[in-house]
Amino acid sequence: MLRLLNWFRPAPPIPRLSESEIERRYPRERWRVFEAAFFAYALFYIVRNNLAPVSKEMGLALGYDKSMIGDILAGTAMAYGIGKFVMGYFADRCDARKYIAFGMLLTAAINFVFGATANYWGHVFLWTLNGFVQGMGYGPCARGLSHWFSPRERGTFFGIWNISHNLGGGVAGFLAAWCAERWGWPSAFYVPGVIAVLGAAYLFWRMRDTPQSVGLPAVEEYKNDWPLDHKDAHEQELTARELLLRYILPNKQLWLLALANIFVYIARYSMVDWGPTYLKEAKGASLTEGGFSTTIIEFAGAAGMISMGWLSDKLGGRRPRVSLIAMIPLTFAFAAIAYVPARYLWLDMALFGVIGFLVYVPVMFSGVVSLDLTSKKAVGTAAGFVGFFGYVGRVIQGKGLGWIAQHHGWDTALWAVVICTIIGAVLLATLWNVRPRG
Repeated sequence: MLRLLNWFRPAPPIPRLSESEIERRYPRERWRVFEAAFFAYALFYIVRNNLAPVSKEMGLALGYDKSMIGDILAGTAMAYGIGKFVMGYFADRCDARKYIAFGMLLTAAINFVFGATANYWGHVFLWTLNGFVQGMGYGPCARGLSHWFSPRERGTFFGIWNISHNLGGGVAGFLAAWCAERWGWPSAFYVPGVIAVLGAAYLFWRMRDTPQSVGLPAVEEYKNDWPLDHKDAHEQELTARELLLRYILPNKQLWLLALANIFVYIARYSMVDWGPTYLKEAKGASLTEGGFSTTIIEFAGAAGMISMGWLSDKLGGRRPRVSLIAMIPLTFAFAAIAYVPARYLWLDMALFGVIGFLVYVPVMFSGVVSLDLTSKKAVGTAAGFVGFFGYVGRVIQGKGLGWIAQHHGWDTALWAVVICTIIGAVLLATLWNVRPRG
């Protein structure tokens, strides 16, 4: 057991390459890590977001009602929030290459067993476990990116990387539905599972841990972009005590970011989860038109993350400022939807595009600011800590918004989202002066 744990330890440095070899290999290795992280995060979504598209077919086959399906989905959402924190902590203390490949194999195995199971409580347990194991995805990706891209370029590259979940989420729905239609609902888990096994092998070959593990200097030296306040210690691996008691738990700004993330995630998932239903019930949209709203949100979100990530780098890494700038018009966009008449569906769709463009900005930056507030040696734990609070917000949104809409109407539900967005903006305003530490 001890040998297995030692196998996961961060890759040790090897002798430094010549300067000419460094100049030749560094750009190629950076692209290699970025490509692997992008592929990995998209693939994790393919083996996590494949239940909802076939939940109706699975429910009909096994006799599950909507409440039972909802419990399975709620379990995985909460477990993912916990797993993102716990598994993020271990990601900071492991070789990103080995850790992410192993996590991919685990989630593939769970998908295989889930598809072969016909017991309700077995499904609850397995999909909750899958949510927890899925927490192994973000940490090693963030560790890899933070070690290969310097503080002044993180906004741009994290912004581009974050669209991987838009891509993966979109493919997951189509792939699961396509498989279920042809071979039955279990195939919606078998086929993504096979893809994940192949992906794990690819990641084990393609991913890298730190530049030093392949004979290259730290990215801060390569880019001459050093942390503001701990240049000498920026490459020191952290003990568990240092990780939690120095960088995470006493960090008041990280706590403020985590609290803000509750309300950011309420805003994020309000229209993703409930937008199609709202448009159908309140605005007379068809099934296809309601579903198209989600596509608009995701594509607009990708554009927002890339452009605002680039902008944050141009502003010296002041990402909370950019997040706050996005939250203000986002509040007005939510409020405006309530006033759009039913016959102006095109205007609703335009507002959904505005919401998608803006809401993914603070979502993306929650992870990057976690890094800015701590260290690249603590990024998995910090992002997991903040992400856990975000998924608390998602659970609150999933239960609360539906209850409000059912008992008090959609207008009241929209105003509840507006209030949550304002609270999130106020909390982000307290981080106005935050800049990257390293």
